[in-house]
Amino acid sequence: MNLIEKNLSRLRASIKDAAERSGRSADAVRLVAVTKTRSAEEINMAIRAGVADAGENRVQELLEKHEAVDQVRWHMIGHLQTNKVKYIIDKVDLIHSVESLSLAQEIQKRAGQAGKQMDVLIQINPAMEESKFGVTADEAEQLAREILHSFPNLKIKGLMSMAPFSDDAEEVRPYFREARQLFDHFAEISHPNMQAEILSMGMSNDYAVAIEEGSNLVRIGSALFGERNL
Repeated sequence: MNLIEKNLSRLRASIKDAAERSGRSADAVRLVAVTKTRSAEEINMAIRAGVADAGENRVQELLEKHEAVDQVRWHMIGHLQTNKVKYIIDKVDLIHSVESLSLAQEIQKRAGQAGKQMDVLIQINPAMEESKFGVTADEAEQLAREILHSFPNLKIKGLMSMAPFSDDAEEVRPYFREARQLFDHFAEISHPNMQAEILSMGMSNDYAVAIEEGSNLVRIGSALFGERNL
């Protein structure tokens, strides 16, 4: 068993425990392997070990890896510039990082040209950290309603949230809780293109707390692949 297989086994056990603490089964939580700076060989090892979803932060890296790795569902999890949407619109299953009307408008345009409906998440920044993208909870609802009103080629599948980094995951629990409350509110919005099914929150350092607070999709990089060589 290689390192990635061992790490994945540990992650699955930890995810199972956290899910059970929140009254759910492990099957209720999806693991997305964060592939930033990772080689195609590493990604393929993860896929062969059972990973079905891969998330990329950078468009250029996604394009380089898309044809070089085995079959996997690709997620765009990093900040997406409007001028890069055209390159990934036919390559990803889910865009996690919609945080502006201008980006939504470009996705609408490119999805229409591709003849598809694009699944997206609204990205929130509950701590309003300047180093992170995302909108406030109040802005998220307004953005979602504008998308539902004007952009039929987008289907809102839920929310993505990034909590502040902390060595103590308990410190960020309130931010996850706030995101869960907004997610529950989204689920009450009645519209054919609002299907609030995905709450994407939790990374290598805080995924267990995120799951306890309701996350059903965690984005895991270093805990799966090992620390990055920067």
